Amino acid sequence: MKIALVHDYLVQHGGAERVLECFCELFPDASIYTLIYDKKVMGNTFVNCDICTSSLQKIPFARTRHRIFPLLMPMAIEEFDFSQFDIVLSDSSSFAKGIITRPETLHISYVHTPMRYAWDDCQKYTRDFGLPKLIEKLVPFMMNAIRVWDSVSSDRVDKYVANSNFVARRIKKYYNKDATIINPPVSTNNFYVDTKNVGDYYLMVGRLIAYKRHDIAVEAFNRLKLPLKIIGRGPELKSLKKIAGDNIEFLERVDDAELAGYYAHAKAFIFPQEEDFGIVAIEAMASGRPIIAYRGGDIIEHVEDKKTGIFFDEQTPEALSQAVLEFNKYKFDSHYIRKQSEKFDREIFKRKIKDYIEKEFEEHMQLKNTTLTIENN
Repeated sequence: MKIALVHDYLVQHGGAERVLECFCELFPDASIYTLIYDKKVMGNTFVNCDICTSSLQKIPFARTRHRIFPLLMPMAIEEFDFSQFDIVLSDSSSFAKGIITRPETLHISYVHTPMRYAWDDCQKYTRDFGLPKLIEKLVPFMMNAIRVWDSVSSDRVDKYVANSNFVARRIKKYYNKDATIINPPVSTNNFYVDTKNVGDYYLMVGRLIAYKRHDIAVEAFNRLKLPLKIIGRGPELKSLKKIAGDNIEFLERVDDAELAGYYAHAKAFIFPQEEDFGIVAIEAMASGRPIIAYRGGDIIEHVEDKKTGIFFDEQTPEALSQAVLEFNKYKFDSHYIRKQSEKFDREIFKRKIKDYIEKEFEEHMQLKNTTLTIENN
């Protein structure tokens, strides 16, 4: 069974790359095919892997400004030759699922989300990522072509796996395909519960981009005058610092041990965004900390109201402020919260993915052999 892995682009390290790391652990001899690879940014991650890049790798600025080349990415992802492989396992939030394989090859795609900037608000996409003005004006026209390609290429996938119920519904809506749900991996053993040393601060963790709505939290905590620590970097950092009061601390990047400590000692974790799957919220739960979350996206599947956290219903500073005040009326069992996170452990994820691939490949081979028998007769 010869297998290849396909990933959108290796230019940052986030939840998608954690999934790919697990795939590499399961299939250490598999090559990784990706549009762009920035070795400097990725550091030692995937350094021992055989990485095959597309022609985009040679284009100036592609590694640092990849978001300005969406029209070139469909052609680039179609360049790769997978004729020698029995299975291709892609993980995709944009273009990786659009590869072309032979009928004999089983293509399984683990989808983080259908391409958000094609199917959601493309004007919001341009604002979120601070694209150049010329590109910003062209995006609405480019997205029509991208949507057509994305829809057509969805038929190239043999089997879909979604990272959440929320994403499975999006796959059904935009591609009219059913998907098996396997939640992404969380390294729960990297985090710990420390009920004796819980601090008075609230915590946010994640890349500082507009859709994660750090602005709501900053405004809310400005009003509440309560301590808020924000871990992460991104294009929103400068603008958020300008509006933040002295009670809000931006820690930017911290190492893994420090991150676990900040989680373990936070009073609660603030989650005001709509996510396809909120890994940082699960990390907070693995630390026994309750979540104050916006009622949207997949987080509603994993937070039990008033048991592992509480919700607010509008993405406004007022709604979040009220939720923080409401939160203080309840008591939460840190060990119970931790227990709810353990089903997302990376070893459980790896076992589920391995079992799923083996089952689907067996069925694929049975169908292939049946077809050959019919044709020979």
